[in-house]
Amino acid sequence: MIEFITIPILTGVLIAATVGPLGAFVVWRKMAYFGDTLAHSSLLGLSLGFIFQINLNITLIVSCLLISILLVGLQRKSSVSIDTLLGIIAHTSLSLGLISISLVDDLRVDLMAYLFGDLLSVSSTDLFWIAGYCGLVTITLIKLWRPLLAITVNEDLARVDGYDVHRLRLILMLMVGLVIAIAMKFIGALIITSLMIIPAATARRFSSSPEQMALLASVIGIISVIAGIALSWFKDTPAGPSIVVIAGLLFLMSQFRSQVE
Repeated sequence: MIEFITIPILTGVLIAATVGPLGAFVVWRKMAYFGDTLAHSSLLGLSLGFIFQINLNITLIVSCLLISILLVGLQRKSSVSIDTLLGIIAHTSLSLGLISISLVDDLRVDLMAYLFGDLLSVSSTDLFWIAGYCGLVTITLIKLWRPLLAITVNEDLARVDGYDVHRLRLILMLMVGLVIAIAMKFIGALIITSLMIIPAATARRFSSSPEQMALLASVIGIISVIAGIALSWFKDTPAGPSIVVIAGLLFLMSQFRSQVE
């Protein structure tokens, strides 16, 4: 039993530890729907992977990164509000993905595995690549922590201080897109954003500094992963949704505590 669930636990812990600080930025910048947009858009990447017989992990990553770049470009050029842009991109790419899949004959796609994830199916090779990507994101986040925090607090002041706001915003969105892409197969497209947002929102209740909130979000995410996998193992429930349910319960319990000043 221990050997069977070791890799899923390590995978979940790596993902949770990485999305914790990113989730803090998502909460601070009110970008929750951005994660949902990438999750919806992932179906287009999946369909292209199946159609052209390309590795699905590659097409997922490429599609999420391209959507992130497209959003930043449209945000600079368009007068439409960000939430409207996200809605347009999410539903258009989702529809394109569904159409692409429907046009291919004899294509059998188990979309449920990608919509809700299968953390217990992670292989040692998957773990190796996830560790590499998570390490890359974590190193980048640590290196750019202060500039990213500056543009989150006030973009105009950050621009006066000499920061390239557009470049930093793009890097942040690319990091979020990359993490969502690599975690989607194991956590699920429909609920990966929840693992990013809920621990961060829970940590906010107990944090007195941005750094404290980022670290606590990772800890809460790791607790949710371990407890969720345990629930999945003993009660035969889906691993991804079980993790999110645990995270949601921790959030609800946190609301009964006084917020740290």
